[in-house]
Amino acid sequence: MGFFAELKRRNVIRVAGVYIVVGWILVQVATALEESLGLPELFDGTIVALLLIGLPIALIFAWAFEMTPEGVVRTEAVPDGQSITSETGRKLDFALSIAIVALIIVIVWQSSTTPGTAPAPAVVEAQRNAAPGYASLAVLPFDDMSAAGDQEYFSDGLTEEILNLLVRADELEVVSRTSSFQFKNTTLGIPEIAAELNVRHIVEGSVRKAGDTVRVTAQLIDAQTDRHLWSDTYDRPLTTENLFNIQDDIANSIFAALGEELGLLGEIDLRAKRTTDDVDAYALFLRARTLFQARRDLDVVDELLAQAVEIDPEYSEAWAYRGANQFLMHDYGYSDLSLEELNRRGIEDAEKALALDPDNATAIAAIGNIYVAERTREGLIVEHDWVDILALFDKALQLDPRNGSARNWRGLSYVWLGLMDEAIDDFRQCYRYEPYYTPCAENLQWFLAAQGRDAEAMEVLLSTMNNGVSKVLYTHPGLLARAGNELAFKSSTNNVQALRDWRRHDELYEAFLNLDADHSELAQSIADFYAANPERSGDFMNSILSYLGYYVHPTNSVGLWARDNPKLQRSPFFKELMRKVGAVDYWKKTSLPRGCRWVGDDDFECV
Repeated sequence: MGFFAELKRRNVIRVAGVYIVVGWILVQVATALEESLGLPELFDGTIVALLLIGLPIALIFAWAFEMTPEGVVRTEAVPDGQSITSETGRKLDFALSIAIVALIIVIVWQSSTTPGTAPAPAVVEAQRNAAPGYASLAVLPFDDMSAAGDQEYFSDGLTEEILNLLVRADELEVVSRTSSFQFKNTTLGIPEIAAELNVRHIVEGSVRKAGDTVRVTAQLIDAQTDRHLWSDTYDRPLTTENLFNIQDDIANSIFAALGEELGLLGEIDLRAKRTTDDVDAYALFLRARTLFQARRDLDVVDELLAQAVEIDPEYSEAWAYRGANQFLMHDYGYSDLSLEELNRRGIEDAEKALALDPDNATAIAAIGNIYVAERTREGLIVEHDWVDILALFDKALQLDPRNGSARNWRGLSYVWLGLMDEAIDDFRQCYRYEPYYTPCAENLQWFLAAQGRDAEAMEVLLSTMNNGVSKVLYTHPGLLARAGNELAFKSSTNNVQALRDWRRHDELYEAFLNLDADHSELAQSIADFYAANPERSGDFMNSILSYLGYYVHPTNSVGLWARDNPKLQRSPFFKELMRKVGAVDYWKKTSLPRGCRWVGDDDFECV
């Protein structure tokens, strides 16, 4: 008998066939597991190596041993006429047939799921429907890798510019800066961060600034598979032109990489606006912007921006932020100058920005916010037309729909005018774009509750509390009282910025359970306490007092137009306030808010 015939008789060839087919299927399974479970890249390679090592062992075993009813014995020890290799061969033939069928199924599955160069639109749509957020991503703050570790503002600034570029691509769902920057210096892994932000892809990187050079690294990661879709490193001389070019390159590379994954064939040119040619002015601006967005050290912000525009007087973005910062310095207690003087400076700086860049959304929104303050603050009434004020916010949001400040300020303007549906829509949109932006989150919760939409308000409150965004001080007290949550109510009123050290919290809780009663004496007690403690939050005091029937000219619109406080809208004080701040003149040009009607030629009533 020849050697080949002996191989066939001992089923060595059949064993080789089954082993190779099954081994190939195992390799495909290992590759899929590596991608889906985020296993190390050497996982599938290790499987291949083990299978290759096992092949000669299996063949030697098939040659040297035979399966018998008594078990595995050496082939030479099987008596003539008692070999069952033919029966074993039939079993191996059946196993090989099954393995080949499985092989065909795997090949067909791979060919149907492997992305081509341009998937059909229906396929792309199906991908998106099957995996919500498939085109979503978050840009995490780049790490500061400078030797002294003192360039965080610089790395944060570059991160934000890249994020702002990616937002312009309508095909992508980009998480806001406020949300993604919550994960700065976190110990969470990429999959956990992606799950928290509800995105599929993560952009991360680092910046090393040393002397006159800068190194920027960036990478795009599919958080679901832990697969790197793109990465690059940039070593350049430190100039603003190079920095802007790096930002452009990173943003366009990310879009291209995701476009290939998603089958997006459209071309887009993401280019950063060249706002200054001076790297020192740019560095000062980045430091100032970081503090401004945190509403921290606003006096330092003013100094940094003053230095930036002194270096580059044509730096429009620095002028815009300086204009927006003036009013905030007053409201956050960072300046001893009068509000009138700060507003004058704010308008002046914002107009300088617009002279250099007529489409600067920040400058336009800053002017609108100052006009609202001038239109509504007691002793500061400047008769700006509300139509013109709202037009400024509209224009700012047309230029930058994700501008959280513009959307929040417009929402508060709508409240002054009694347009509660429009206000809540602005707060909700802002909350969707910027879920970690505290003013919008708190205003959405407050005004939902004030309109009697307690279930929605509580959902927002719990969500923002879970994320560490909302402050208990600005939780709507009526919402907590109506929910029967006495502990939470008193935690709010006992805040150090509110009524800590005041002794009548039991009565206040009971008052909010029965607002129709006369609470004038209790309200006077709170007013006296505030007069003795003027450093406490005026926003909190004014809104609490308005519910108790004690009315003072408000510093903002938070306590107005609450459906759970109808006594206020029916009071002579409220009617006079609406005339004073220009709301009545606005209604004459447009229409009255929902629930109100004209009485005679110049009076109105609301129910």
